[in-house]
Amino acid sequence: MSTPPSTQHRDRQAGKARFAAFLGTTVEWYDFFIYSTAAALAFGPVFFPDQTQGTALLLSFATFWAGFLARPIGGIVFGHLGDRLGRKNTLVATLLIMGIATFCIGLLPGAATIGVWAPVLLVFFRALQGFAVGGEWGGAVLLASEAGPKSKVVRGGMWVQQGSPAGNVLATAVFALVALLPSEDFIAWGWRIPFLMSAVLVIIGLVIRTRLEESREFVENRATGEQVRVPIASLFKHHWKPTFAAVFASAIGIAMAYFVSAFMLSYTTNTLGIERGVMLNVLLVAAILQFIWQPLATRIAEKVGSAKFMIVSLSVQAVFVVPMFLLANTGNIALIATGIYVSYLAGAGYYAVLAGFLAQAFPVEVRYTGVSFAYQASSTLIGGTTPMLAQIFLNSAGWGGVAGFNIALIVVTIIGVAALATLTGFSAVSERRQRDLDA
Repeated sequence: MSTPPSTQHRDRQAGKARFAAFLGTTVEWYDFFIYSTAAALAFGPVFFPDQTQGTALLLSFATFWAGFLARPIGGIVFGHLGDRLGRKNTLVATLLIMGIATFCIGLLPGAATIGVWAPVLLVFFRALQGFAVGGEWGGAVLLASEAGPKSKVVRGGMWVQQGSPAGNVLATAVFALVALLPSEDFIAWGWRIPFLMSAVLVIIGLVIRTRLEESREFVENRATGEQVRVPIASLFKHHWKPTFAAVFASAIGIAMAYFVSAFMLSYTTNTLGIERGVMLNVLLVAAILQFIWQPLATRIAEKVGSAKFMIVSLSVQAVFVVPMFLLANTGNIALIATGIYVSYLAGAGYYAVLAGFLAQAFPVEVRYTGVSFAYQASSTLIGGTTPMLAQIFLNSAGWGGVAGFNIALIVVTIIGVAALATLTGFSAVSERRQRDLDA
């Protein structure tokens, strides 16, 4: 028997929505990752040339955090627009804003040319990046997860999470190439190339997103007249418990990538003396492995239950934090890579499931606002401070202090996942029941 036309159309639109969400978040994360890499390798001498190396790094990571301060604002603004007016146009706007901000950073003169205005403008454009990605991630999650059947929400959300390693691969590959330049040329102009290249990716993403249909669940909900006038007010009035649980459940998901791509890159190159290009290649392979592992992790999570799988993955990651540093401190590239890969991939399993897990925690009329606010508030309070706080712990307590800080973030995340699963009734049994209903 042939598949009904309506089902065929739904499946086609679901596929297009997932690809568009994946491509858009790839661009967004490319822009974010090139910033974190540049902050670790170039921003100190370019924007803070009068400071010592350690202080310049700390200030560079502080500008990195500026983007995270703006993310909850973007989440609230674009969450409101997405819940009231729709997901599609909101996502076009966030991608455009992100692209403009990134391109402008690539053209920004250094402190030697325009003095104090250089770091001031850097912070402004970084905040604009954060404002855009604050609305981007939640909308992309819903674009991918609301297009298909409810039993495949986690799988749909996984395609959004694939944008992180894909963007990381692109960013690290481009930086690995420009890192081949002599140090003087790299600092003078080489680091700008990845930022300027973003314009091409943004144009491709915009073309694809403008051709999408609106989210099926949003359209159905609007037809019933169940929209709320002020989603953020309704969220805190009726759904404040899952919102706060979701903030903690997102903690290491945001911090993990920047801990590796920003802090570990800085630690291994500046403290341990590992060659810059070598470490960029190590991180490139880590991102490729994450991209391969996440779809497999999602399928496992669908069988054993999302919450259970996330907690096990996080527990494995916590166990390997100290060994990762012990291996890194040997200075042996193979051992450094092994430590990073084991810890990073354990966390990537949790990260693959996180988007769909959060999307199921909120009703459709406040879902964009709920997912965006929880994730972006976590990014501001926890994720964005990770490179800066890790550098502070390193300066004051050595690598042991950094390892303890990382483990604490993982424990907070486990508590958040368990609390959200309890509040919303997630279990392997409930997820299997939904698959049976969809079948």
